[in-house]
Amino acid sequence: MNSHAENTKRIAKNTLMLYVRMLFSMLVSLYTSRVVLNTLGVEDYGIYNVVGGLVSMFSLVSNSLSASVGRFLTFELGRGDMQRLKETFSTSLLIHFVLALVICLLAETLGIWFLNTQMIIPAERLYAANWVFQASILSFMLGLCSVPYNASIISHERMGAFAYIGIMDVILRLLIVLFIAYTSFRFDKLIVYSLLLVTVSMSLQGIYLWYCRKHFEECRFRLHFNKACWKEMSAFAGWNFIGCTAGLLKDQGVNILLNLFMGPVVNAARGVAISVNTAVGSFSGNFMTALNPQITKSYAANDRAYMMSLVERGSRFSFYIMLILALPILFETEFILTLWLGQYPEHTVHFVRLVLILSLCDVLSNTLITLQNATGQIRNYQLVVGGMLLMNFPLSYICLKVGFPPESTFVVAIWVSLCCLLLRLAFLRKMAGLSMRWFLKSVCLNVFFVTVIALIIPVLFVWLSIGYGWGRFLLVCFVCLVCSAFSAYRIGCSKNERQFIIQKVYAVTNRWRAR
Repeated sequence: MNSHAENTKRIAKNTLMLYVRMLFSMLVSLYTSRVVLNTLGVEDYGIYNVVGGLVSMFSLVSNSLSASVGRFLTFELGRGDMQRLKETFSTSLLIHFVLALVICLLAETLGIWFLNTQMIIPAERLYAANWVFQASILSFMLGLCSVPYNASIISHERMGAFAYIGIMDVILRLLIVLFIAYTSFRFDKLIVYSLLLVTVSMSLQGIYLWYCRKHFEECRFRLHFNKACWKEMSAFAGWNFIGCTAGLLKDQGVNILLNLFMGPVVNAARGVAISVNTAVGSFSGNFMTALNPQITKSYAANDRAYMMSLVERGSRFSFYIMLILALPILFETEFILTLWLGQYPEHTVHFVRLVLILSLCDVLSNTLITLQNATGQIRNYQLVVGGMLLMNFPLSYICLKVGFPPESTFVVAIWVSLCCLLLRLAFLRKMAGLSMRWFLKSVCLNVFFVTVIALIIPVLFVWLSIGYGWGRFLLVCFVCLVCSAFSAYRIGCSKNERQFIIQKVYAVTNRWRAR
């Protein structure tokens, strides 16, 4: 019990550290997104969004290996096998270095061909698009080689490092935005913006490498290739490849479809919506980053009761956090976009609302995915669940081909997300002993009632209210915040959880008064 209490404190501390980073990052990104959109223009902003996404198409294998590295490093830490941990790190670093070279070769051949012959980009901006592509390739290769180092930080739960380095990243990116927006020099701003971002990426990856080598014994490369470790990691990564392919096609694949059918302006609208979703989703995402290592370690230690508690509470509280933040945005999307961007591309309002609903559906599966990775038994799981996720791409293509609006791609994604949730529960019942009925009752039914209760008063308030402006916006935000927080506390939390929250509030209040 004491170890569980210490783990809970560690999760809370790590979550707090990540929130400090996230809040600073979100405030700066809200400003920089508007400046970048206005400085580059809608067309160049859409080009940057879709060309960067094209490079991500080459991350199919790398994403599956990245998930494999994180899982195996955390698993070995949970078992306490230092020698196997060192072998796992060195093997994964060697694999990622070779993979970076292979992906660079593919990008410089197939990627260049697709960019210059298939994508809808104005002829006068094709030269700049190629510069963006090259910068994205270099940034991607650097990020790929640093995956084992970043995975080590998460596995050791050193979230303070992420917080401080993340704040440095935000500050440097802010300086870049201010430079391209207000400098008196004449240059192609899209090209310079891309190159400066690569420079920042190189600097930060160097810092991550230095930190890991200094603090973690296993993060020193040894020219050692463990065949057994490679076979185990490659088998895991091979099956995980299906899910990574599906996720990539859902995001960047659909983004390219929108470019082919609608042009770069719609890509710009989708880019704005994704930026809003990233800012909101980072609240629950930071909570999951702090929680995930504990799920894997408890599975490795065969502490099933604690593991199931983390899975259930992680899903519920991730949803509550997301709901509290998303609700006022869903009601006041137009006002927020006007305040934030001034002018914004067509379809942006609907995109923002739909992508937030999609994230609310996706967040319920986050702890299930972590548990699934912890088991290591993913072949049949990926064949079925990954196959379902793959339906995003063909169904979106059919919708666009028959003339449905671009919003239909998000509707498809929401439907697929709910289907995948049910499939994950069915598989984890056999793989990890998770009760499907228990999860549906404890999590899905719980968050459904929390959402319904949270919506009643805001819907009536918005329906009856008249006017448009700061007064209505502030009142709607206040009503949504109070109703969603009250519903999550009274309807969503158990008696013990409410007592725990009250104790923490009293503790923080007493510390504040003592000062």
